[in-house]
Formats: sequence, C-alpha cells, structure tokens
Amino acid sequence: MKIIKTTQPVHADELEHFLNEELNPLFQEQRHADISFSIVNNDGAIEITNPELYDSFLYRIEIQGTEMHIIKSEHYTDDVNSLTLEEILNGLFLEYPGRKKIKNIEDAS
Repeated sequence: MKIIKTTQPVHADELEHFLNEELNPLFQEQRHADISFSIVNNDGAIEITNPELYDSFLYRIEIQGTEMHIIKSEHYTDDVNSLTLEEILNGLFLEYPGRKKIKNIEDAS
C-alpha cells in the first residue's frame, strides 16, 4: 500500500471524475490495447476494475481526510496491465491532488 498525505482534504467525487477522464485514454495510448477500466466511487473509496478480465479490483484508493491509501490487489502484482496502471496513476497523482498539495508519499504494508 502507498499512502499519499496531502495539505488539503481529497474528495472522492472529484478524484473519481478526474480518473474517469484521464486514466483510460492514457492507458490505451501507453499499452496500445483496447482495454478500459471501470472507475467507481464505492462508499468513498475509488475502485479501478475490469470485470471482463479480473475477478476483483486492481486498485482501490481509500480516502481518509488528507490521506489517500492506494491499495494494489495482491492477486495481480506482476500483471502487465496492473503495472501499466501503477505507472499512470503515479503520474496522475501529481496532477490531482497536485504536486504542490502532496506533503508526503510513503510505502506501507
């Protein structure tokens, strides 16, 4: 799990909207594959899934005030799509919440 601590609260609805606009086009451009992911707000946690290819979520982002807990499914750690998503998400988090609003990034288990 990765924890991103921010200077301001993160809002699940805003993050969901941002990821819905940005994630799939970047993934398709980078992987040259016609694969799309569902990005849904599930009780304040954003889940990135593709039920056609995976039995459970690939990523779950739990928002706790000024912290985002990014949980990567343990079932797909070496999957090329999951690794591509991870790289894209790392870049997108610099846009939302934004580099200037990130206080700290830490890896936790």
